[in-house]
Amino acid sequence: MWNRPRFDLKVRLTLRVAAISAACFAAISAYFLVTADRAAHARSDSIAAIVAKSLELQQGKVQWVANPRSDFPNLDPVAAYVMTPGLCLAFRGPGGDMLQRFCSGAPAPANPPPQAFAAFYRSLFDPGREAARPVVVRGTKLGETVVSVDPAVQTAEAWHEAGRLMLALAIALPLLCVLVYAALARALRPTRMIRTGLERIAANDLTTRLPPFDLAELSAIRDVFNHLAQSLDTALAERSELTRKLIALQDEERRHLARELHDEFGQSLAAIRALASSARQTAAQECPSLLSECDGISRTATGMMETLRGALFRLRPPDVEELGLVASLEGLVAGWNGRSRGETRFSIRFDGAFETLPAAVSANLYRIVQEALTNAAKHAGATKVSLELTMRPDEIALAIDDDGRSNEPAAKSGMGLLGMRERVAALRGRLSFEAGPNGGSALRVVIPLEASDRQLLDHAA
Repeated sequence: MWNRPRFDLKVRLTLRVAAISAACFAAISAYFLVTADRAAHARSDSIAAIVAKSLELQQGKVQWVANPRSDFPNLDPVAAYVMTPGLCLAFRGPGGDMLQRFCSGAPAPANPPPQAFAAFYRSLFDPGREAARPVVVRGTKLGETVVSVDPAVQTAEAWHEAGRLMLALAIALPLLCVLVYAALARALRPTRMIRTGLERIAANDLTTRLPPFDLAELSAIRDVFNHLAQSLDTALAERSELTRKLIALQDEERRHLARELHDEFGQSLAAIRALASSARQTAAQECPSLLSECDGISRTATGMMETLRGALFRLRPPDVEELGLVASLEGLVAGWNGRSRGETRFSIRFDGAFETLPAAVSANLYRIVQEALTNAAKHAGATKVSLELTMRPDEIALAIDDDGRSNEPAAKSGMGLLGMRERVAALRGRLSFEAGPNGGSALRVVIPLEASDRQLLDHAA
């Protein structure tokens, strides 16, 4: 599955607001440009209408005054009132010839528009378009007035208006983004608390609860979160209690089996050894050829008794409550070193005082170490196994490292690891099993200490 890039929600929403704002500014700019173009054409049309009306009055005055001078058309009187920079007035005769034309000059703009804007504006609005009005006197069309504006002047005016909007956008948009980001950061601040709560839940801290929030949506999440945490806490407590009972029953079955083996099978082996010894004495006097068979029976019985002794030790180890956790673990490690005959070297180190550790914690830690050593020696084929047990203010940490095969399936998913997980879960602890940094496997167990346990340890210290 591909990992999609993740973006901060505040940044994403701020960028969307910025994009929408920029689109709104663009729409407003387009509206102003269209409005300005229409206003320019409306002004040209109105000027053309005024000039046409003035010329019609001139022609009517010429016809009513005696000895009229033939100075029609005369644009000078009206030009003095309507001329603006870049404006051109003209009179086109019936034949299409320009009989008179006036154009006012336009100063060079201080900030000329960019060529790209000028080309874009001219392609959309056609600046400099002529506005024409007919001059009609007594039903006869004498010509028409033509009004136009220099395209460069109109484009410069449009750029001036657009520049003002762009300046407003350049100032308002960053300010808007900052305000939106700050508002979102404040509104989404509870999400950090939700994330912290989820991380604590993932770390098995099921006592985590979220406080009330102002937003209704976050309050709904808070209610679901707290209900889920409460349900998980209750379920884990019930599971831990059931696991403790199962472990206690398992230990009781082991003790019962150990007693049965010791009382029945052990006595039978002792009897076999005694009979073999008696048979050897008889054979030495009457049938020397049976001495080797008697010695074989005695050796076999002795080997079976050694095997039985090891099985009894694993089924019912020395009482941790009487010997203490440290002495019991040291004896366990020494036993493994003796049985391995140098093939696997076991070492253990303690950091802290474990004398007053609660019996349940001590017994489970002993069983966890016992299962871990069995996995390392039998399944992973390790030649070196190191154990370290550390007492911390609020927890106990167990670290077991070996140089065996870390990808051995039995070492990761066997019954031994399952039993360790059950015991760790019963103590509300954490267990991790993974490949070591330098090869082999690394087992990490962390058992939290309850408040009463810590007080007992502090009092003993």
